[in-house]
Amino acid sequence: MPVAITKLEPRLVKLALVLSLGSAATLVDTTIVSVAINRLTSEFSAPLATIQWVTTAYLLALTAMLPLTGWAVARFGTRAVWRFCLTGFLLGSVLCAVAWSAGSLILFRVIQGIGGGMLLPLIRIVLADEAGQDKLGRLMSFVIVPTQLAPVVGPVLGGLIIGSLDWRWAFLVNVPITVAALILSRGLVTGTPSAKIPNLDILGAVLLSPGLTALIYGLSVYGEAGSLTSTAAGGLIAGIVLLIGYGVHALKASTPLLDLKLFRDRSFSACAALVFIFGGSLFGAMFLLPLFYQQTRHASPLEAGLLLAPQGIGAMVSTVFVGRILDRTGATRTIMLVGLALAVAGTIPFAVGSPTPLLAGALLVRGLGLSAALLPSITATYQTLPKNAYAAASSGTRILQQIGGSLGTAVLAIILQRHDFHAAFWTTVVITAAAALAALALPARTRA
Repeated sequence: MPVAITKLEPRLVKLALVLSLGSAATLVDTTIVSVAINRLTSEFSAPLATIQWVTTAYLLALTAMLPLTGWAVARFGTRAVWRFCLTGFLLGSVLCAVAWSAGSLILFRVIQGIGGGMLLPLIRIVLADEAGQDKLGRLMSFVIVPTQLAPVVGPVLGGLIIGSLDWRWAFLVNVPITVAALILSRGLVTGTPSAKIPNLDILGAVLLSPGLTALIYGLSVYGEAGSLTSTAAGGLIAGIVLLIGYGVHALKASTPLLDLKLFRDRSFSACAALVFIFGGSLFGAMFLLPLFYQQTRHASPLEAGLLLAPQGIGAMVSTVFVGRILDRTGATRTIMLVGLALAVAGTIPFAVGSPTPLLAGALLVRGLGLSAALLPSITATYQTLPKNAYAAASSGTRILQQIGGSLGTAVLAIILQRHDFHAAFWTTVVITAAAALAALALPARTRA
């Protein structure tokens, strides 16, 4: 039954807002750089196959850092890890802006990825640790907003920068956001090292991080080539073998880098399946939508970004209400299913081919649904877990979301190459609807 909502302390609100700055820096950067790829090919007189590594190298470095988040938080504390991540991302951004060749830019993107890799799971760890279940939904709302706005703000901002400024501003735009997050977080992000510092699972790190990196690399090459080339197959096979090796090791190790025993918890397992499927739908559509407007509606990059704005508006409206409803009722499963239904309804008009004004309304509905479905999937992750498992849970779900996003993007890229946008969007509809099966495995409510 509904309960009275506990008032959010001003400190918690400030903390959530500061954490959202860190989230915004990494997410907006990704979309801006995607818009800049074509410009970079001409600036460095390099083929697209080379410049594509500006995106791929960042993604691989980011993925390699994800499994280390839980151990780093226990060993150094959230405050130190937060500062390391932001400083590394800031340094990488500045170095990217002064790059003199394609090779140097790719190297500096690796540094940027190392810095940004642990930021998103770290943000979830901090909020889950600071907030009780009666506040987590509303606090997570602040962090979810950049996730939903990045696909909208990034292309618009990227179009403005690439169209009127030097390409270096595509990276320098991160500097004020990151500096603000560093300064404002003083006294707010205060976590210290754990009393019992775990040993680093070296064998686990050797198996898990390279395994994830190889798998993501194979999926990226598969999506770009549109077929299973020898390079893609090599990456996929290496990744799968290493991850199987890690699974065998983790089930025997006393302190594994990522504890697979968490999957014995029904609620966590359902949330893990959700974020994996949802990652494919969310990131796959982020790949499709700008291309759809540019190739079928002949929009410029800036116009495509503006046409995507209704999705961001829908997401913002949704976060205002969903976090509060979730904290008041705890009706995780119902809210998630309604959100998924709205996301499906907002995608179908793209699959059937509709006039542009109708698509604007569809994107508004899709934004409402995505935000409504994503927020409960995050808060429910921690519902039945002890606090000492929060870091592992955050890292695990973030890894699955990353793999799901890469897999979804690769699959949709191949379908688009072999068929058309209609088939690709119908696939997105099916992926989104499939998330409902995982949602049904969740408990009806997330409050005792």
